[in-house]
Amino acid sequence: MSLHALRAALPEGVLIVDPVALAVTRADKSGHRSASAPLAIVEAQAPEHVQAAMRWASEHGVPVVPRAAGTGLAGGAIASGGELVVSVDRMRRVLDISLIDQSCVVEPGIRNAELNEILATHGLWWPPDPASRAISTVGGNIATNAGGLLCAKYGVTREWVLALDVVLADGSRITTGHRTVKGVTGLDITALMIGSEGTLGIVVGATLKLRPLVDGVVWTVGAFFDDETTAAAACTAVTASRIRPAIMELVGRDAVAMLAAYTGRPMEGAFVLVQTDDLGAEATSETVAQILVAHGGRVERTDDLRESDALVQVRRQVHFALESFGTVLVEDISVPRSRLADMFVACDEAAARHGVRLAVTAHAGDGNLHPTFVFDGPEPSDAIWACANDVFAAGIALGGTLTGEHGVGILKRRWLVDELGERQLALQRAVKAAFDPLGILNPGKAL
Repeated sequence: MSLHALRAALPEGVLIVDPVALAVTRADKSGHRSASAPLAIVEAQAPEHVQAAMRWASEHGVPVVPRAAGTGLAGGAIASGGELVVSVDRMRRVLDISLIDQSCVVEPGIRNAELNEILATHGLWWPPDPASRAISTVGGNIATNAGGLLCAKYGVTREWVLALDVVLADGSRITTGHRTVKGVTGLDITALMIGSEGTLGIVVGATLKLRPLVDGVVWTVGAFFDDETTAAAACTAVTASRIRPAIMELVGRDAVAMLAAYTGRPMEGAFVLVQTDDLGAEATSETVAQILVAHGGRVERTDDLRESDALVQVRRQVHFALESFGTVLVEDISVPRSRLADMFVACDEAAARHGVRLAVTAHAGDGNLHPTFVFDGPEPSDAIWACANDVFAAGIALGGTLTGEHGVGILKRRWLVDELGERQLALQRAVKAAFDPLGILNPGKAL
């Protein structure tokens, strides 16, 4: 495939064919790697570059893989032979901040942490808070409808996006949504785009809803339990008591053991992390601590910033600890919060049945679990996939879903019909065809 016309349509330095750069796009954080490198990378610096790339791809029938930081965990941004990567990683500007409207307009490549550092100087904050916030992008959050530690109280990405600028498969550009707080004109295309994993269009700009920085002192409660079932029951009791903590996380025993080895800090049992904020945070944290103690937790409660950070890092460092023990495959299921303990039991039973190592953490405040396989070698074994199948089946049977925030990517396509059914899956593919008649946007992913 000749790249001459594409190169001519772009400024110098935007079209990348360096083999080292191409090799990077063959993988993301999922642990998967494609068999061969893509044709080229368009490192877009403006929406017009994305449009030029899509016009060329549409004319020549070339499949396109949208990409930014490449931190996804479902294989949704992996490129392979014959494909063109369109990267928005260099598009990192904040275009507008409105103190009155409590909104901002940003380019998709800006990192979560970077954005909130800028917003903090204005007394504002964008709540989506994935564990990878230092390296994940706003565009990636939108593509997967990312959640994170704070979504128990503040929700997922969809709740914090007002409007999107999107380049479609034919290179045309549309603006969806609105900058007003309310708006119900027509179908909600913005919500449809969020979580579509780059299969409907490429986001080149986003209008985000903000909130003022939280007032007062944040209180942190950490507790160790003998097992995950008891810890999950304690978390469910917190929710049932009508408390809505900012953070409520659960780290299983195996993950805690690996974290202890990784950090050198003595720890054992299952760990629960709770943070309360805003008015009444101190009293709420005391009530949380009492509930955790009543369920057998060994509790520490603090408002000291250093001590709080040490407790939070027990959760935030888990992924790095697991990676130090081998290759990891991070799964992502959600169940009703009342079935959290049942799902931990199902994970333990499936791992024992198939003889694999499965460390489980959870955003316990909203029922989103991350069963993580740890294994030797570059690819998961048949036993791991068999165990994953049992885990997914159990999650669906408990009234849950295959993915809470990572997306389907290439990892979970085989189970889509189990959750959606044939008719709904056909409807979703029809929607995809309406946006992308040639099927060139992220083919083989999500749907």
